[in-house]
Amino acid sequence: MDVFYREWDRRAPGASRDLGRARALASVLGVLGPEVPVLTVVGSKGKGTAATYASAYLAAAGLRVCTVTSPALRSDRERIRVDGRAVSEEELAFLGSVLDEAIAALPAPAGGYLSPSGLFTIAGVVHARRVGADVIVLEAGMGGRSDEVSLFPPAVVAITPIFREHAGVLGDTPAEIAEEKLGVAGAATIVLSAPQPAEVSRVLGDVEQVENGGSGLVAELLPGGLVRGSAELGVAAARRVPGVTEPPSGRLREVLASVVLPGRLSWHEVPGSATRLLVDSAVDGTGIAAALTAARHAWGAIDHVAVCLPDHKDLDGAVAALDGLPVTFVRLPLPHLRFTRPLPPGWDVVGADAVTPAFLAALGRRVVALGTVYFTGLVLDAVGAGTERLFVTAASRRPS
Repeated sequence: MDVFYREWDRRAPGASRDLGRARALASVLGVLGPEVPVLTVVGSKGKGTAATYASAYLAAAGLRVCTVTSPALRSDRERIRVDGRAVSEEELAFLGSVLDEAIAALPAPAGGYLSPSGLFTIAGVVHARRVGADVIVLEAGMGGRSDEVSLFPPAVVAITPIFREHAGVLGDTPAEIAEEKLGVAGAATIVLSAPQPAEVSRVLGDVEQVENGGSGLVAELLPGGLVRGSAELGVAAARRVPGVTEPPSGRLREVLASVVLPGRLSWHEVPGSATRLLVDSAVDGTGIAAALTAARHAWGAIDHVAVCLPDHKDLDGAVAALDGLPVTFVRLPLPHLRFTRPLPPGWDVVGADAVTPAFLAALGRRVVALGTVYFTGLVLDAVGAGTERLFVTAASRRPS
């Protein structure tokens, strides 16, 4: 497993990912031109939901689907899935050895590095070939043309809502960020988008926007809350993959009814306590307000909120939405995430090592955990949440 993080851990200050070297690696492995259609998901928020629902729809249509998402929740195995189920430890170890051997054949790094998310993307495409997948669904780690997903020409691109995230890295404005993400599409690519702000829509031009109801599915087959739009986008994009036929209605209903979205308005119990927990990967004021509304609707009141928002997330929006609530802010010891912005004086602050079942139970009986996926994954791990399988098909019903 060291191969996925080796160059990242050894990178020099100021170094950036080496997309050219990643392309050379994919070429050595013989996967630069996958022989099956690729559906790529880019955007600022909702990518995981769109990728999950696209994969579930394609699996319901009778296709074998290899899905690559980023980051993981509880285990790196979850980054690569076949028919909704995470690869095994043995499968991931094998992929690591394949990458390790191929990297050894490349010239030494010359200032850049092979990024972990990029290596998992390449490993996922290798695995898709190995298991005979009929279609590949790739979730971009951060960008579009600058992300390793751009190495694999997509038949379809789904663009989830774009806002001013990673400013200064992908662009300085939402319009510039949109242009970078749209850059993953080729001339023949079918591009669909969620509804976007006006400045983003101008960049996307005549790209088809999937409005509410645009997936053609009945409401009960879709999740509630803000994730519904991303789910509809994923289904609409899956329907446009070349060669895909409409699944039988009974099978489609069965597969979509089995979808779970850990960390996206998911409800849990804290082991050994009476504490109930709502976990949501909301990173802006709108998403946080929606999660709080859902919690109040279910419980009537909220005892405490644990939140984790790096500097590039919407901390101002979060502060406004959380006004009047007891809050504990969690800082993660990850070198690529910065936590330097001032916090409200009444907020408690802890480190990642504090996030245990006992810590969550001590916050009260009705607790909400919000923030970046790295944090919500930590919380899901603490409560032992099920993240092994995102949906069920006949092919994925094998013993755990």
